[in-house]
Amino acid sequence: CLHSLLCDETTHAWGSSYMPCRVMTSHTFMYVCICSSLWFVRHYSPSQARHGISRSVVSGLKWANEKYERFLQRRFPRFYVIYHTFMRGFRLLFQDGTDVRRIVACMLSEKTEYQNLPYRDMEKIRQVRRDLIKAIPLVILSVPPFANYVVFILMYLYPRQLLIRHFWTPQQLVEFQGVYHTQRAQHHWAIVKGLESTSTSVQDSRIKIRLLELCSKVRSGVHPVVSDVHAVRTLFSGPPLGVKRMYADQMRHLCPLLFLTPRLPAFWIGRRLNSHSLELMQLDRAIVRLGVHQLNDAELREACYMRGLNPDRLSPGQCREWLTQWLQFSTHLKESETSLYLHCMVLLTVNYPKHPRH
Repeated sequence: CLHSLLCDETTHAWGSSYMPCRVMTSHTFMYVCICSSLWFVRHYSPSQARHGISRSVVSGLKWANEKYERFLQRRFPRFYVIYHTFMRGFRLLFQDGTDVRRIVACMLSEKTEYQNLPYRDMEKIRQVRRDLIKAIPLVILSVPPFANYVVFILMYLYPRQLLIRHFWTPQQLVEFQGVYHTQRAQHHWAIVKGLESTSTSVQDSRIKIRLLELCSKVRSGVHPVVSDVHAVRTLFSGPPLGVKRMYADQMRHLCPLLFLTPRLPAFWIGRRLNSHSLELMQLDRAIVRLGVHQLNDAELREACYMRGLNPDRLSPGQCREWLTQWLQFSTHLKESETSLYLHCMVLLTVNYPKHPRH
Protein backbone atom coordinates (compact mmCIF):
# COMPACT_ATOMS: atom_id res chain seq x y z
CA CYS A 1 0.00 0.00 0.00
CA LEU A 2 2.81 2.42 0.92
CA HIS A 3 4.64 1.52 -2.27
CA SER A 4 1.59 2.22 -4.45
CA LEU A 5 0.93 5.54 -2.75
CA LEU A 6 4.54 6.56 -3.15
CA CYS A 7 4.60 5.58 -6.83
CA ASP A 8 1.37 7.45 -7.47
CA GLU A 9 2.60 10.58 -5.73
CA THR A 10 5.98 10.47 -7.46
CA THR A 11 4.37 9.94 -10.87
CA HIS A 12 2.18 12.99 -10.42
CA ALA A 13 5.02 15.13 -9.12
CA TRP A 14 7.49 14.20 -11.84
CA GLY A 15 5.09 13.85 -14.71
CA SER A 16 3.24 17.13 -14.33
CA SER A 17 3.92 20.79 -13.64
CA TYR A 18 3.01 20.57 -9.95
CA MET A 19 4.63 23.09 -7.59
CA PRO A 20 7.81 22.09 -5.73
CA CYS A 21 5.89 21.65 -2.48
CA ARG A 22 4.18 18.60 -4.02
CA VAL A 23 7.60 17.19 -4.89
CA MET A 24 8.71 17.92 -1.37
CA THR A 25 5.81 15.83 -0.12
CA SER A 26 6.86 12.77 -2.11
CA HIS A 27 10.46 13.29 -1.10
CA THR A 28 9.51 13.44 2.57
CA PHE A 29 7.29 10.39 2.16
CA MET A 30 10.19 8.48 0.63
CA TYR A 31 12.30 9.33 3.67
CA VAL A 32 9.59 7.96 5.98
CA CYS A 33 9.35 4.69 4.04
CA ILE A 34 13.11 4.20 3.95
CA CYS A 35 13.45 4.95 7.66
CA SER A 36 10.75 2.36 8.37
CA SER A 37 12.63 -0.17 6.25
CA LEU A 38 15.85 0.57 8.08
CA TRP A 39 14.14 -0.04 11.42
CA PHE A 40 12.81 -3.38 10.19
CA VAL A 41 16.20 -4.41 8.80
CA ARG A 42 17.93 -3.47 12.02
CA HIS A 43 15.70 -5.59 14.22
CA TYR A 44 14.97 -8.62 12.05
CA SER A 45 18.04 -9.34 9.89
CA PRO A 46 21.41 -10.95 10.51
CA SER A 47 24.30 -8.55 10.84
CA GLN A 48 25.85 -9.06 7.38
CA ALA A 49 22.55 -8.88 5.59
CA ARG A 50 21.55 -5.90 7.67
CA HIS A 51 24.70 -3.95 6.71
CA GLY A 52 24.34 -4.92 3.05
CA ILE A 53 20.72 -3.84 2.86
CA SER A 54 21.48 -0.67 4.80
CA ARG A 55 24.19 0.27 2.32
CA SER A 56 21.81 -0.40 -0.56
CA VAL A 57 19.10 1.72 1.01
CA VAL A 58 21.51 4.58 1.70
CA SER A 59 22.79 4.41 -1.88
CA GLY A 60 19.22 4.45 -3.16
CA LEU A 61 18.39 7.39 -0.94
CA LYS A 62 21.43 9.29 -2.18
CA TRP A 63 20.49 8.57 -5.80
CA ALA A 64 16.89 9.70 -5.23
CA ASN A 65 18.05 12.88 -3.52
CA GLU A 66 20.43 13.75 -6.36
CA LYS A 67 17.71 13.09 -8.93
CA TYR A 68 15.28 15.23 -6.97
CA GLU A 69 17.79 18.12 -6.81
CA ARG A 70 18.45 17.88 -10.56
CA PHE A 71 14.69 18.02 -11.15
CA LEU A 72 14.38 21.18 -9.03
CA GLN A 73 17.40 22.75 -10.70
CA ARG A 74 15.89 22.11 -14.14
CA ARG A 75 12.22 22.91 -13.49
CA PHE A 76 12.36 25.42 -10.62
CA PRO A 77 15.82 27.07 -10.67
CA ARG A 78 14.93 29.92 -8.30
CA PHE A 79 13.39 27.55 -5.79
CA TYR A 80 16.42 25.26 -6.15
CA VAL A 81 18.74 28.07 -5.01
CA ILE A 82 16.61 28.57 -1.87
CA TYR A 83 16.34 24.84 -1.27
CA HIS A 84 20.09 24.26 -1.73
CA THR A 85 20.96 27.21 0.53
CA PHE A 86 18.66 25.97 3.29
CA MET A 87 19.90 22.39 3.12
CA ARG A 88 23.49 23.62 3.25
CA GLY A 89 22.58 25.96 6.12
CA PHE A 90 21.07 23.16 8.20
CA ARG A 91 24.17 21.03 7.66
CA LEU A 92 26.46 23.88 8.73
CA LEU A 93 24.27 24.67 11.73
CA PHE A 94 24.29 21.03 12.83
CA GLN A 95 28.08 20.91 12.39
CA ASP A 96 28.50 24.08 14.47
CA GLY A 97 26.33 22.63 17.23
CA THR A 98 28.42 19.45 17.23
CA ASP A 99 31.64 21.47 17.38
CA VAL A 100 30.45 23.63 20.27
CA ARG A 101 29.32 20.57 22.22
CA ARG A 102 32.76 19.04 21.72
CA ILE A 103 34.51 22.24 22.80
CA VAL A 104 32.39 22.62 25.92
CA ALA A 105 32.94 18.96 26.83
CA CYS A 106 36.72 19.45 26.52
CA MET A 107 36.52 22.60 28.64
CA LEU A 108 34.70 20.73 31.39
CA SER A 109 36.90 17.64 31.29
CA GLU A 110 40.19 19.56 31.16
CA LYS A 111 38.96 22.44 33.36
CA THR A 112 40.00 25.00 30.76
CA GLU A 113 38.89 28.63 30.99
CA TYR A 114 37.28 30.28 27.98
CA GLN A 115 40.09 32.83 27.54
CA ASN A 116 42.65 30.00 27.32
CA LEU A 117 40.94 28.22 24.43
CA PRO A 118 42.51 28.16 20.95
CA TYR A 119 41.40 31.01 18.71
CA ARG A 120 39.16 28.95 16.42
CA ASP A 121 37.32 27.39 19.37
CA MET A 122 36.76 30.79 20.98
CA GLU A 123 35.52 32.27 17.71
CA LYS A 124 33.21 29.29 17.14
CA ILE A 125 31.55 29.70 20.54
CA ARG A 126 31.20 33.46 20.08
CA GLN A 127 29.64 33.18 16.64
CA VAL A 128 27.23 30.36 17.55
CA ARG A 129 26.05 32.32 20.57
CA ARG A 130 25.33 35.37 18.38
CA ASP A 131 23.51 33.18 15.84
CA LEU A 132 21.31 31.63 18.52
CA ILE A 133 20.41 35.03 19.96
CA LYS A 134 19.34 36.18 16.50
CA ALA A 135 17.36 32.99 15.83
CA ILE A 136 15.39 32.95 19.11
CA PRO A 137 12.74 35.56 18.05
CA LEU A 138 12.09 33.65 14.83
CA VAL A 139 11.63 30.38 16.73
CA ILE A 140 9.20 32.02 19.17
CA LEU A 141 7.26 33.55 16.27
CA SER A 142 6.80 30.12 14.66
CA VAL A 143 5.35 28.46 17.79
CA PRO A 144 1.62 29.25 17.24
CA PRO A 145 -0.32 26.88 14.95
CA PHE A 146 0.15 27.58 11.23
CA ALA A 147 2.51 30.46 12.02
CA ASN A 148 5.34 28.64 10.30
CA TYR A 149 3.84 29.53 6.91
CA VAL A 150 4.05 33.21 7.79
CA VAL A 151 7.60 32.71 9.03
CA PHE A 152 8.64 31.17 5.70
CA ILE A 153 7.30 34.20 3.85
CA LEU A 154 9.07 36.58 6.22
CA MET A 155 12.33 34.67 5.85
CA TYR A 156 12.07 34.94 2.07
CA LEU A 157 11.28 38.67 2.17
CA TYR A 158 13.70 39.68 4.95
CA PRO A 159 16.65 37.25 4.91
CA ARG A 160 19.15 39.76 6.32
CA GLN A 161 17.01 40.68 9.32
CA LEU A 162 15.65 37.22 10.16
CA LEU A 163 18.10 34.58 8.93
CA ILE A 164 21.52 33.78 10.32
CA ARG A 165 24.62 33.56 8.12
CA HIS A 166 24.24 29.80 7.52
CA PHE A 167 21.17 30.45 5.36
CA TRP A 168 22.67 33.21 3.23
CA THR A 169 24.05 32.62 -0.23
CA PRO A 170 27.70 33.68 -0.79
CA GLN A 171 26.41 36.72 -2.70
CA GLN A 172 24.08 37.65 0.16
CA LEU A 173 26.90 37.27 2.68
CA VAL A 174 29.02 39.84 0.85
CA GLU A 175 26.02 42.12 0.26
CA PHE A 176 24.74 42.00 3.85
CA GLN A 177 28.18 42.57 5.35
CA GLY A 178 28.47 45.64 3.14
CA VAL A 179 25.09 46.88 4.39
CA TYR A 180 26.07 46.38 8.05
CA HIS A 181 29.39 48.15 7.53
CA THR A 182 27.64 51.09 5.85
CA GLN A 183 25.33 51.36 8.86
CA ARG A 184 28.20 51.50 11.35
CA ALA A 185 30.23 53.82 9.11
CA GLN A 186 27.44 56.39 9.47
CA HIS A 187 28.54 56.85 13.09
CA HIS A 188 32.28 57.24 12.47
CA TRP A 189 32.42 61.00 12.25
CA ALA A 190 29.99 61.43 15.14
CA ILE A 191 32.42 59.43 17.28
CA VAL A 192 35.38 61.57 16.19
CA LYS A 193 33.35 64.73 16.85
CA GLY A 194 32.47 63.39 20.30
CA LEU A 195 36.18 62.99 21.08
CA GLU A 196 36.84 66.57 20.02
CA SER A 197 33.95 67.84 22.18
CA THR A 198 35.17 65.83 25.19
CA SER A 199 38.67 67.32 24.88
CA THR A 200 37.38 70.54 26.46
CA SER A 201 37.06 68.73 29.79
CA VAL A 202 40.64 67.33 29.72
CA GLN A 203 42.80 69.00 32.37
CA ASP A 204 46.22 67.95 31.10
CA SER A 205 47.01 70.37 28.27
CA ARG A 206 49.66 68.11 26.72
CA ILE A 207 47.30 65.13 26.41
CA LYS A 208 44.53 67.44 25.25
CA ILE A 209 46.70 68.66 22.37
CA ARG A 210 47.61 65.06 21.48
CA LEU A 211 43.92 64.10 21.37
CA LEU A 212 43.02 67.04 19.13
CA GLU A 213 45.98 66.25 16.83
CA LEU A 214 44.81 62.64 16.58
CA CYS A 215 41.27 63.69 15.65
CA SER A 216 42.63 66.22 13.14
CA LYS A 217 44.73 63.50 11.50
CA VAL A 218 41.73 61.25 11.10
CA ARG A 219 39.57 64.05 9.73
CA SER A 220 42.21 64.99 7.15
CA GLY A 221 42.39 61.41 5.82
CA VAL A 222 45.63 60.34 7.47
CA HIS A 223 45.89 56.85 8.94
CA PRO A 224 47.37 57.28 12.45
CA VAL A 225 50.07 55.03 13.82
CA VAL A 226 49.81 53.02 17.03
CA SER A 227 52.02 55.47 18.96
CA ASP A 228 49.51 58.28 18.27
CA VAL A 229 46.83 56.25 20.01
CA HIS A 230 48.97 55.15 22.96
CA ALA A 231 49.84 58.80 23.66
CA VAL A 232 46.24 59.47 24.81
CA ARG A 233 45.38 56.08 26.33
CA THR A 234 45.13 57.44 29.90
CA LEU A 235 41.98 59.37 28.95
CA PHE A 236 40.08 56.16 28.19
CA SER A 237 40.47 54.31 31.48
CA GLY A 238 38.65 56.88 33.63
CA PRO A 239 36.87 60.19 33.17
CA PRO A 240 36.01 61.61 30.70
CA LEU A 241 36.20 58.74 28.18
CA GLY A 242 36.09 55.55 30.27
CA VAL A 243 33.48 53.07 29.11
CA LYS A 244 31.35 53.80 32.18
CA ARG A 245 32.20 57.50 32.36
CA MET A 246 31.56 58.84 28.85
CA TYR A 247 28.40 60.59 27.75
CA ALA A 248 25.40 58.45 26.82
CA ASP A 249 25.30 59.84 23.27
CA GLN A 250 28.90 58.76 22.69
CA MET A 251 28.11 55.24 23.95
CA ARG A 252 25.12 55.01 21.63
CA HIS A 253 27.29 55.93 18.65
CA LEU A 254 29.72 53.16 19.63
CA CYS A 255 27.01 50.46 19.72
CA PRO A 256 26.74 49.97 15.92
CA LEU A 257 30.47 49.21 15.78
CA LEU A 258 29.69 45.93 17.56
CA PHE A 259 26.24 45.53 15.95
CA LEU A 260 24.52 46.23 19.27
CA THR A 261 21.25 48.11 19.69
CA PRO A 262 21.57 51.62 21.15
CA ARG A 263 17.95 51.59 22.32
CA LEU A 264 18.71 50.61 25.91
CA PRO A 265 19.39 52.49 29.17
CA ALA A 266 22.86 54.03 29.36
CA PHE A 267 24.09 51.82 32.22
CA TRP A 268 23.09 48.69 30.31
CA ILE A 269 24.76 49.92 27.12
CA GLY A 270 27.99 50.52 29.07
CA ARG A 271 27.97 46.97 30.43
CA ARG A 272 27.36 45.44 27.00
CA LEU A 273 30.07 47.53 25.34
CA ASN A 274 32.52 46.52 28.04
CA SER A 275 31.75 42.78 27.88
CA HIS A 276 31.87 42.60 24.08
CA SER A 277 35.12 44.56 23.96
CA LEU A 278 36.72 42.26 26.53
CA GLU A 279 35.66 39.28 24.45
CA LEU A 280 37.35 40.73 21.35
CA MET A 281 40.48 41.51 23.36
CA GLN A 282 40.62 37.88 24.47
CA LEU A 283 40.25 36.81 20.85
CA ASP A 284 43.12 39.13 19.90
CA ARG A 285 45.39 37.41 22.41
CA ALA A 286 44.30 34.03 21.05
CA ILE A 287 45.26 35.14 17.52
CA VAL A 288 48.69 36.15 18.80
CA ARG A 289 49.13 32.71 20.37
CA LEU A 290 48.09 31.08 17.10
CA GLY A 291 49.95 33.45 14.78
CA VAL A 292 48.39 35.75 12.16
CA HIS A 293 50.05 33.76 9.38
CA GLN A 294 48.01 30.69 10.42
CA LEU A 295 44.69 32.33 9.49
CA ASN A 296 43.29 31.53 6.06
CA ASP A 297 41.86 34.30 3.87
CA ALA A 298 38.26 33.85 5.07
CA GLU A 299 39.28 33.91 8.74
CA LEU A 300 41.49 36.92 8.08
CA ARG A 301 38.69 38.90 6.47
CA GLU A 302 36.23 37.96 9.22
CA ALA A 303 38.70 39.03 11.92
CA CYS A 304 39.21 42.42 10.25
CA TYR A 305 35.47 42.89 9.73
CA MET A 306 34.64 42.21 13.39
CA ARG A 307 37.19 44.87 14.43
CA GLY A 308 35.68 47.63 12.33
CA LEU A 309 37.51 47.30 9.00
CA ASN A 310 35.67 46.61 5.77
CA PRO A 311 37.79 44.00 3.91
CA ASP A 312 35.65 44.03 0.78
CA ARG A 313 38.18 45.98 -1.34
CA LEU A 314 41.33 44.86 0.43
CA SER A 315 43.75 42.16 -0.62
CA PRO A 316 44.67 39.37 1.82
CA GLY A 317 48.07 41.02 2.23
CA GLN A 318 46.49 44.33 3.25
CA CYS A 319 44.17 42.56 5.70
CA ARG A 320 47.13 40.74 7.23
CA GLU A 321 49.12 43.97 7.50
CA TRP A 322 46.28 45.82 9.19
CA LEU A 323 45.51 42.97 11.60
CA THR A 324 49.18 42.78 12.60
CA GLN A 325 49.16 46.51 13.41
CA TRP A 326 45.91 46.10 15.32
CA LEU A 327 47.30 43.29 17.46
CA GLN A 328 50.38 45.38 18.27
CA PHE A 329 47.98 47.96 19.66
CA SER A 330 45.36 45.80 21.36
CA THR A 331 47.58 43.26 23.13
CA HIS A 332 49.11 46.04 25.25
CA LEU A 333 45.75 47.27 26.52
CA LYS A 334 44.45 46.62 30.02
CA GLU A 335 40.93 45.45 30.76
CA SER A 336 40.10 48.95 32.03
CA GLU A 337 40.87 50.41 28.57
CA THR A 338 38.00 48.86 26.62
CA SER A 339 36.80 52.36 25.67
CA LEU A 340 40.06 53.00 23.80
CA TYR A 341 39.62 49.64 22.05
CA LEU A 342 36.17 50.69 20.84
CA HIS A 343 37.24 54.15 19.66
CA CYS A 344 40.14 52.65 17.73
CA MET A 345 37.65 50.62 15.71
CA VAL A 346 37.14 54.03 14.07
CA LEU A 347 40.50 55.77 14.50
CA LEU A 348 42.54 52.88 13.07
CA THR A 349 40.13 51.80 10.32
CA VAL A 350 38.43 54.78 8.72
CA ASN A 351 41.45 55.83 6.60
CA TYR A 352 43.02 52.42 5.94
CA PRO A 353 44.43 52.04 3.39
CA LYS A 354 45.16 55.45 1.95
CA HIS A 355 44.66 54.20 -1.61
CA PRO A 356 42.44 51.06 -1.47
CA ARG A 357 42.73 48.49 -4.22
CA HIS A 358 39.81 48.52 -6.71
